[in-house]
Amino acid sequence: MAKVISKYIPNAEATAEVTAGSVDNIKLIHIGKADLALIMADIGYDALKGTERFKATGAIPIRTIGVVYPNYMHFVTTEGSGIKSVSDLRGKRLSTGSPGSGTEVKTMRVLESYGIDGEKDLKRDRLGVAESAGALKDRKIQAFTWDGGLPTAAVLDLAATPGIKIKILNTADHLDRLYQKYGPVYFKLPIPKTTYPGMDSDAEVVVVANLLICHEKMDAGLVYNIIKVLLEYQPELVAVHKEARHFTLATAAVGSSLPFHPGAIKYFQEKGIKIK
Repeated sequence: MAKVISKYIPNAEATAEVTAGSVDNIKLIHIGKADLALIMADIGYDALKGTERFKATGAIPIRTIGVVYPNYMHFVTTEGSGIKSVSDLRGKRLSTGSPGSGTEVKTMRVLESYGIDGEKDLKRDRLGVAESAGALKDRKIQAFTWDGGLPTAAVLDLAATPGIKIKILNTADHLDRLYQKYGPVYFKLPIPKTTYPGMDSDAEVVVVANLLICHEKMDAGLVYNIIKVLLEYQPELVAVHKEARHFTLATAAVGSSLPFHPGAIKYFQEKGIKIK
């Protein structure tokens, strides 16, 4: 994305920065240390309302430029672990994602929907997805969570490891409880069994949209150009990660938990696309 923006928007230069995840990304936007951010829609909804992890900052006026792709909730364990459902994680050692990440927030919410207190009812590590996959491979943990696109390289690598047979747990059974408590930010989709080696069946999981966002005060002309070049040169994004196939004119205006930025609205209106 940074390369496409820098290449095709005159006098614009974008640099990608590695962060802990959605919560930190929004705070960077808030204090002016980032202009654009990728976030999960549930975390964005909290920030817009000034709730959960944003009580201290209060409401943050962020806006959506485009809906990029769906984030699939991976609860990953291995065959032989005795873990067949989320309920079986009670008392087990689980990595719940990096501190400050959307993965961590969503994990704790899913656990809660199954009546599991993520702080008290299990042994918790807080590792990124690559570290989590390595820890599961080394039998240091019994399961880990990750929220991202399909396929995720670290999960793919784990699944392809000789002697390892992965299992991805269903997490969408209590979607109604998440909806009631956290608002209309989650939906369900399957992780097809063809996604990762060793999967015996599809996994029905909780999904949240991944958004490209900015501050409401960002220049409308610049936002217009950003969404324009990203969609017009989408094949260049696909060449880097095939999840970008899902980032199209038809999908980029659907599923945001935040208001769209006026610059993005102008672009979609010109293309005859209705924001949903």
